[in-house]
Amino acid sequence: MKKQLLSALICASMVAGTLAGAGAVFADDAAEGSVLNIYAWNTEFQERLVEFYPGYEEVDATHGKIGDVDVVWTIVPSAENAYQNNLDEHLLAQADAAADDKIDLFLLESDYALKYVDTEFTMPIADLGITDEDTADQYQYTKDIVTDSNGNLKGLSWQGCPGVLIYNRAIASEVLGTEDPAEVQEFVKDWDSFNETAAKMGEAGYKMTATVNDTYRVYSDNVSGPLVQDDKIIIDPQIEKWIDDSKALVDAGLTGTGDLWGDDWSKGFYPEGKVFCYFGPAWFVDFCMAADDEASIAHAGGWGAAEGPQGFCWGGTWIAAATGTDNASLVKDIMLQLTCNADIMKQIVIEKNDFVNNKKAMEEMAADESYGDAVLGGQNPLPMFCAGAENCDKSKVSAYDQGYTEKLQAAAKNYFEGNSTKEEAIDAFYTAVEEIYPNLSH
Repeated sequence: MKKQLLSALICASMVAGTLAGAGAVFADDAAEGSVLNIYAWNTEFQERLVEFYPGYEEVDATHGKIGDVDVVWTIVPSAENAYQNNLDEHLLAQADAAADDKIDLFLLESDYALKYVDTEFTMPIADLGITDEDTADQYQYTKDIVTDSNGNLKGLSWQGCPGVLIYNRAIASEVLGTEDPAEVQEFVKDWDSFNETAAKMGEAGYKMTATVNDTYRVYSDNVSGPLVQDDKIIIDPQIEKWIDDSKALVDAGLTGTGDLWGDDWSKGFYPEGKVFCYFGPAWFVDFCMAADDEASIAHAGGWGAAEGPQGFCWGGTWIAAATGTDNASLVKDIMLQLTCNADIMKQIVIEKNDFVNNKKAMEEMAADESYGDAVLGGQNPLPMFCAGAENCDKSKVSAYDQGYTEKLQAAAKNYFEGNSTKEEAIDAFYTAVEEIYPNLSH
């Protein structure tokens, strides 16, 4: 109920225009405050700011200094919607908050970005004095995700998150007769080929993927339109294909039904897990496949990357300026340095293996013959990632994608496991989505 109430209040404030300071305030003209309050759900952005923003001084885990400004980090994990609930509560109090307590900058994920982008709680970056020329080298999809219904760009990201199919080289050699990325791609170049290859994997005693949810974002990133249109919940043909293909794979024992990030899912990071492939972007390859564990496939450089059946993007973090900030100039400079400064962004690639949101930096690294990813056995996946980032289309995202995805996967799991019919699962999905978004229907 609290979640629904806060969302409703945000929508109401947007319509009524009640948030103080909603008009344009150019950063260079604004008085600067003494405290910079940053809200996030994990420490990833904090680590980037600490290591790459010029002049940042780390004080402790939740405090820092930039010149005379104290930096205060409020980090609330995303589990059980805690981050958004906390953020909503403080944004609703923003107009009346003391200057040192106002949110200045907060982080967004793509699945719920529009919830904030389409309100007056986020400032257009143009009001900070950031121009189209400043962001010219950023990938277009990263801008589409945080562009409001009036065409205002409301945030920037230092990341690009195009995804690839990540395959077990040893299994590929055994079952397919090759581990070469170009040759493996022929076995997974479309969904028919992917499913045929899955059957081969099963015959050899392997699963194609760890769970049906590994493929979900590949299908959902290629839908024909938004998953909610005119307050109607849509079952796109791509979503229905995911349901049907996944059911067939589960019934054949070629994949599981576990949740992403669960123990059953991550078993495939090790040889005994016997999983052929995962899907993910650069951050997944380097930070999520247990590369630090000597027993893992990643530690031995045993994975390879291929384009897979369809292009997709997964994740990313966007920096948004909170309306009412008294540190607009500093917020502007943070955005410019971490998302538009090609030298800093290239350094992030070199030191962190991140795929950054700068075409020139990434194309230069893609052409660097000395660059290779240790997890991928020295393969340079950046040409694939660059092509994927150029082709990624996020113009179809809706403000409801996070809840839609969570409820669809939960309802479909009952069907996959034989506890309901497909029709019953879809009905349960509609009911669950309408409970969290009462304004929607099907």
